[in-house]
Amino acid sequence: MRVLGVDPGLTRCGIAVVDGGRGRQVTAVAVDVIRTPVEADLATRLLLVSDGVERWLDHYKPDAVAVERVFSQYNVRTAMGTAQAGGVVALAAARRGLPVEFHTPSEVKAAVTGSGRADKKQVATMVTRLLKLEVAPKPADAADAIAIAICHLWRGPMKARLAEAEAKAAELARTHKARLAAAAKEAR
Repeated sequence: MRVLGVDPGLTRCGIAVVDGGRGRQVTAVAVDVIRTPVEADLATRLLLVSDGVERWLDHYKPDAVAVERVFSQYNVRTAMGTAQAGGVVALAAARRGLPVEFHTPSEVKAAVTGSGRADKKQVATMVTRLLKLEVAPKPADAADAIAIAICHLWRGPMKARLAEAEAKAAELARTHKARLAAAAKEAR
């Protein structure tokens, strides 16, 4: 499976493509940062992010897109811009019929480092080790984008199996309820 991982942002939007293999095998295909000028207006910056993401989607043809969910930030303006950039990414993927999954920062950290409280340096170190890179991807937004893709590769199949099990359990519950109702009706 090929995943496009995105660490959304207006000034720097981390973007990476990672291929998943058997088990927990992962391979970096490409990583970069989409940059927009701080002095540009919001609409222009979102357009630049969108154009960059669309080029990556067309060139690398991922099977899924994973985006870091804006969880909480002290600066509301920054959080809004980050959320809007994430929305632009989701829209570009949806136009291509690609599934999009949002992962919280703590989910990503836990998947890659084993701790949901890991700092950026720990995430970068683990990304470097997992991908057998000689140096950590820079800036941190690039390493984060890789981590988001890895998180999706490792957690996606588990989420799918869980959803399938929940659907089966719901179907069994409906069947059981119908049988009980039929038995009660016969008993009358």
